[in-house]
Amino acid sequence: RFQCQTSTTFLTVWDCNCSDCRLRKNAHFVVPKSCFQIISGGNNLTEYRWGTGTARHYFCATCGISPFYIPRSNPDGYAITFVCLDAGTVSNVDIRRFDGRHWEDFIEAEGKDIKACSLGSD
Repeated sequence: RFQCQTSTTFLTVWDCNCSDCRLRKNAHFVVPKSCFQIISGGNNLTEYRWGTGTARHYFCATCGISPFYIPRSNPDGYAITFVCLDAGTVSNVDIRRFDGRHWEDFIEAEGKDIKACSLGSD
């Protein structure tokens, strides 16, 4: 289990089309590291890295779910898998496209919005 502090009235969720997110249908939102806490089960997480090795994907070693990760776009934050939130937690969601297939170009052209999601972290 984990908890994060974010708006419960409005949340921006990023729908990424990189090879990993597309196959898992992962839509996520980003919070500063200071707004995230593992409550239990941390010792049951397995880490996976690929490509640049910057992103740190965590999976439950028992069920295989990837509830959160440290994204390459926001190494000072956590990307939370939206569907891993308790039902009814958020009342309004804005889904935005993240072009992970062309990661470098997208970050250079439009990355300020997602990078701003982890501002204020430790």
